Amino acid sequence: MMATQSSIDMLQIAAAAADGKGAEDQVALDVSEPLPLVDIFLMATGRSERNVAAIADAIEEKLLEAGHKCLRREGRTEARWILLDFGDLVAHVFHQEERSFYALERLWKDCPVVPIDLPATRPAD
Repeated sequence: MMATQSSIDMLQIAAAAADGKGAEDQVALDVSEPLPLVDIFLMATGRSERNVAAIADAIEEKLLEAGHKCLRREGRTEARWILLDFGDLVAHVFHQEERSFYALERLWKDCPVVPIDLPATRPAD
């Protein structure tokens, strides 16, 4: 089983929203084989609790605007690891320390990477 086009479209919206708030090291994994209820995990890193919260808020806002409902949200109070569950897409927004400690990429290393197409950034004038 592979991630659906709908899930990939959701990923692109979420990744662009995260990028707009300064998310770093975005990685998407196709977890549809081991997890039949989820297609893609998006992982992104923020530099501070405030940045982590802003990234998660932007992802949720843009996906809501696109018609996707957040089914579950966890970790918003501490803003060290926020999980946003949109059904086919689960976004994990980490603080740098939590991302290193939990190392989800290592845990899911057998899952294929899903390419993320971010909008080109303009060079500084």
